[in-house]
Amino acid sequence: MSRVMPQRLRTYFTKLINGLILLLAVGLLSACDPSPTKFIGSDITGTNLGENWTMPDTSGVMRDAKSYPKQLQLVFFGFTQCPDICPAALSEVSEALRLVGQDAENVQVLMITVDPERDNPTVLSSYLAAFSPDFKGLVGSPQQLNQTASSFKAFYAKSPLPGGNYTMDHSTSFYLLDQDGKPRVLLSHQAGAAAIAHDIKVLLN
Repeated sequence: MSRVMPQRLRTYFTKLINGLILLLAVGLLSACDPSPTKFIGSDITGTNLGENWTMPDTSGVMRDAKSYPKQLQLVFFGFTQCPDICPAALSEVSEALRLVGQDAENVQVLMITVDPERDNPTVLSSYLAAFSPDFKGLVGSPQQLNQTASSFKAFYAKSPLPGGNYTMDHSTSFYLLDQDGKPRVLLSHQAGAAAIAHDIKVLLN
């Protein structure tokens, strides 16, 4: 007997397939480049990932991919009640910037909350301050979040918990955008501080 797949699963598998297509495209682009840049992460140059989005930061200022013209952007999707992956990932980013040294001032870390229902600007800014006073948070409406996640081909979905609470499933990669707001590198959240620092240094030099 056939069963109708729940909407959340259909959305998940659709975005998973899109992600696999993206990775294949990245591989083809790298293969066609006679002198690829030596990133540890995946080279996403030319993919248009993360170029079309607009969200307010925790101060209410509208931001987009071109809001930080003199800085690299390291973008991460997460939420403040994330029990393990988000705090571990942000700690790795903090360590990576320490390894980068003085040039870390040329990198802007942006965390986009996938849980705007609970992560209001005050909550998000306080959370990020525990990792670095320079990290900035972006929190918008559900529509703004959907547009932004679609631009990055990032996945997020509410997952119910016993007792009426919920958690969030979400993409966990780091996106590195250059000073022109163009996508350059996609890194796993498990890449480690040394790998993140390496690719930041490549982009800054």
